[in-house]
This record gives sequence, structure tokens and C-alpha cells, in this order.
Amino acid sequence: MSDLFALCLQWRKSGLAARFRAALLAGLLALLLAAPARAQIIDDSTKVLYGPLTTRIVRERDVLRDQTEGTTLDTTLNTFHNQRYWLPDSSFYQDLGNLGTASRRLLWQMPNQLGARLGRNAFDRYAPNPATIPYYDTRSPFTYFRYQQSSVGEQIFELTHSRSFKKLANVGITYNRVASNKVLGSIPRNQMVRHSTITLFGRYQTEDERYHLLANYLITRHEAVEQGGIRPQAGDTALRQLFDYRLEEVWLSQAVNRDNRDDAHLTQTYRLLSRGLTAYHTLDFNRQQNRYNDDAIPYDAEGRIRYYSPATARRQTRYDSLKTEDRANYRQLDNTVGVLGHTDAVDYRLYGRYRNARLETRSLLANGTTPTTSERTFNQVFLGGTAAFRYQQFAIETAGEYKLADEYWLRASARLGPLTAEIASTSYSPTLTQQQFDGNHFQWKHLDKTEFNNTKVNQLLVRAERTFGPQRIMVEGAVVNITSLVYYNEQAVPAQLKEDRRLFIGHLRHRLVLGKLRADHDLTLTGGGNGDGLRIPAIVLNSRVAYQGYLFKKALFGQIGLETYFQSRWRPYDYSPSTQQFFVQNSFTARSYPVMDVFVSGDIKAVTFFLKLAYLNQGLYRNGYFTTPYYTGNPRSFQFGVRWNFFD
Repeated sequence: MSDLFALCLQWRKSGLAARFRAALLAGLLALLLAAPARAQIIDDSTKVLYGPLTTRIVRERDVLRDQTEGTTLDTTLNTFHNQRYWLPDSSFYQDLGNLGTASRRLLWQMPNQLGARLGRNAFDRYAPNPATIPYYDTRSPFTYFRYQQSSVGEQIFELTHSRSFKKLANVGITYNRVASNKVLGSIPRNQMVRHSTITLFGRYQTEDERYHLLANYLITRHEAVEQGGIRPQAGDTALRQLFDYRLEEVWLSQAVNRDNRDDAHLTQTYRLLSRGLTAYHTLDFNRQQNRYNDDAIPYDAEGRIRYYSPATARRQTRYDSLKTEDRANYRQLDNTVGVLGHTDAVDYRLYGRYRNARLETRSLLANGTTPTTSERTFNQVFLGGTAAFRYQQFAIETAGEYKLADEYWLRASARLGPLTAEIASTSYSPTLTQQQFDGNHFQWKHLDKTEFNNTKVNQLLVRAERTFGPQRIMVEGAVVNITSLVYYNEQAVPAQLKEDRRLFIGHLRHRLVLGKLRADHDLTLTGGGNGDGLRIPAIVLNSRVAYQGYLFKKALFGQIGLETYFQSRWRPYDYSPSTQQFFVQNSFTARSYPVMDVFVSGDIKAVTFFLKLAYLNQGLYRNGYFTTPYYTGNPRSFQFGVRWNFFD
């Protein structure tokens, strides 16, 4: 597969890739404007034989509930125009302004990962999770194609092909590419991000459906140029003067982060006693290689480093004064064995997991050698399970996991009609990166468990959800108490809070379907998110209003609408590229801002497309906004996307 990636890279550099994309775009536009091509098999009576209803998606989480019939393809238009839903994780994120740049979750989420974990998650948003990829059950060969392009150089491309062998087996391959160009301090078309993922997947089941096998192998390569943000000039006395985009100066000129991952995942189940007792096994192998390079460390006229953290700006580098190369290689193998069962009233799953992990880090010395810090190995055992009980409108669900003998997470919820109450608790250790780091610009070591205690979190959540005619409303409130939080402080190094942090979270979701009018509003209010160690905006709102219907004698089903994202004033995390970590800061405040997008989307049989003007309101209030200190969000741009399903 490495040869395949090298060939793809050489092909792009040769210029053929650009010409191919141009030809592909022209062809797609021609097809959209012309009569729809035949993308479905029909018989002599023009009755459709194969289509979205004959192709089903099977997911691992359903197989582990003993539900193997799968679900139909999603062909709706509601979120098709929104770039968030084109990525493996559609949550709200803080990033560096461009598609594919380092990012972190914006809103609070209850943690549930225990044991050894690398803790370099800046590019997790773009890497598919092997446990959640879709498998297919198709009556005919199925090909799925989608492409998105923006005028500022952002691009997403995905191609999937899958075919079944009767009902017993299905195999397929997916290629995904994410790319973006620099917007700050750069001439046009200067590439910033290159991401590629190849996924091989397959599933098998016996004729009596007692045995099921799901397996996949992912190769992910991510490369992101690091600019360090805008470097204000002598005449820049206010933040509003930093929205000249390509004319701005940046701190770093030759810095790159690479995050390469290889994942092999296999899950198999075997029914022992009908659906009442099923044995299962999951094998998970993950390898993550991180490398940070800066071939031109910036210095001022007095010979002092003028970038990296405030702590390192006052001292020299540790290994090489001219360039930096820091590496980390993390391998993890998990074996999970358990039993599960499913009846009309009860679901349960019990399992044990054994984890073997290894971490090795290296840094480049001035003489070209690469010293290795002491290799760390881990052998850990986990026990866990889930249970759900249902009786008419009443349901109780419990889940938990325990790592021998110092970490756990627990969750229990009760639902009665539209009301749900949930309690959750966890105690987890710092990540391996928080425990130890040895690089050219940073070094810390907190291996003694007396230095960093486990972080403990307790959460109480209450939810009410109800449909009133054409409206559906969900109201949710949560109280979160966080003890001994480990975070990255203003010097961009790990620290632990001595006092507790408490969050008060309110979440409102309102959806309306009134004739041809569609509205969807999502509001999150967070109190207590602007203190030491933790930064969350007080208000995050996403609102979409659209009008949809048929055109041209029902040949085209279309939607036109306006989507608005609003984020309140806050002190966002700063970003340290050499450690790939976001850290708290108190010197930069990002003002509240709305971003408005107007879009048109349509569906012509098997072809779905959208056209969008993003950041429509640029210049009406301000000429830009900041996502991270001295990193601007993208200016106004035109975007389009297309999705095409082939069922033959």
C-alpha cells in the first residue's frame, strides 16, 4: 500500500491530477445539466429493480446487538451542504481555520477512554474509526461517489465500491482524500493539507446466520503545514487589522506535522443459543506515527527564538538550533472476548479485554543521530459490560468498564415516555503524552502517580423529548463536576487543577416540518466553561431554515435555505504545533460572531448536488473572525458538492 501512496503522490505532482480534476468537474456539471444518466437497473416495464431500498448498511454496533438486517441508505438533503457531515466526526470543533488542520472538540463530552492512549488527537477528526465504518448488503454491485470543492481550495473526495456474493458475503474498498490550500500569508494554490485514507472492508455470514464476521483494514496518511498563526506587524494595533488573509505574515515557514495511522479491526459473533446467548471476539490493532518537522526555526535579530511557547522563547533549543524533528511511534493491540444476548425485554453484553501497547519517541540531534527515549510498554486488563431492560414505555440502561485496578467509567439511565435521566461517573489516568514528552522545544516527565492523580468526572443529565404536531423539541440539562483535571497550561505544558470545576449545560434542539418549510435549530448553553484549565463558549448555535419541493414536473427535488452558525465571545485555546496540543491562554479574546451560508441543493434520481455561498455576511459586521488565537476562519467562498450512487 505504501507504493500506492507514493504513486498517487507522484501523479499529483506531475500535474495530471489537476487536469483530471478539471475534466471530472466539467463532466459532472454536464451530467447535472443534461438529462439524468441511467444509474439504476430497470426491467422492460420500467420498474426499478435495484436502488437505495435494495442496498443496506450493516454496522458493527448493530451486529453486537444481534440486529443484522441493516438500514437503508441515507438519501436526504438536510445536511448534505454542511461540510461537518462530510467528515468522520460531525461534532462542533475548534480548528485553525482551514479544512484538515489541527482541531479539538468545542463542547463538553463525557470521557470514556481508559488505560494507555497516546493523547495526540489533533487530527482524529479526519481519521475514520475502524469500529464505526459501514459494511454493505447489496443485491447488485454498489458504487458510491462524492466530491466537494470550494473556491479557497478546500476539497473532499470519496469513492466506495462494494459487491456482494449472494447474501453470505460482501467486500469493498473506499478511497478518501481531504485537501486544502493556505489562506494566510501565501500565494494562491499553495497546498496546506493532504490527507488520504484507503479502507478495505468485508463481511461474511453463514446461511443459518449463526456466525457473522466483520473486518476492515485502514491506511491513513495526514500531512498538515504548520504556520504558527499570524505574526502582527508594527502597524497592526488592533485585531480587526489582521484580516488581510494572504497579505498577512506568519510565524513558521517550513514546519509540517505528519500523522500516519494503520488500523486492522475484526469482530466475529457466533450464536450459541438462538439470540439469547452469543459469543463474540474483537481484535483491534492500531499504529500511530507522529512526526513534527521545522527546517527553519525562527529567530529574532538578537538570536532568540521568536516562536514556540512562552517558556521556550526565553531559552535555546534542546537538540538542534537550526531545525526540529520530533517523532513518536505508538502501537496498540486489543483482544476482546465476551458474550451477548438479546430478547424483546433485555439486552446484555459482558466482556474482558487485554491490551498490549508500546510507545517509542525520537528527536533529531545536530549531528544527525536520533536518540531514543526509554521505550514504554503496557499490559492492561479491562472488564466491562452493558445491560438494558424494557417494559412498555419504561426502560433502564446501564454500561461500564473497569481497568484493573485503578480506572473506570459507569453510566446508567432510566427512560419513562419522553423523560430520561442519566448519571455517569469516570476516573481516568493522564494520556501518555501528558505523562512524558521529550522534544527539541519541550520536555516534561510525570511518571510518578503521586504527581498527577486520576481525573474524576461525575455528571447528572435530564432530557425531555416530545413531538407536537409538526414540531419536535428536545430539552436537555446537565451538571458536571470535574476533579483533578489534567490540562495544558499557559506555558503549553501539562498541569493539574487542585480545585474542582463545575459545568452547567443546557441543550435545546427544535425541528419543524410545516408543509414545504424545514427548520432545525440546535442551541447549547454552557456555564462555568471560562475558568482555569477548561475553555468552552457560553453559546453555540446552529440554525437552518429551508424550503423544499419538486421542480420540472417532479424531475428535480430541491431545497433552498439559509444556515447560520453563532459562537459567543470566549478565550479560545492556543495551539502548540510541535506537541500537537491545544493549551489555555489568557491574552487573546475572540469576539462573538455569526457565519451565514446560503445554499441550494437538489436530487435528480441517483445524483445529489449542492451549491453554497459560505460566510455570506463577511464585511457586514466584521471582515473576519478568529477560530484560534491569530488563526482566522476562511473568508467568503463558493462551494459545491455532488454525490452519486450507482446500483449496477
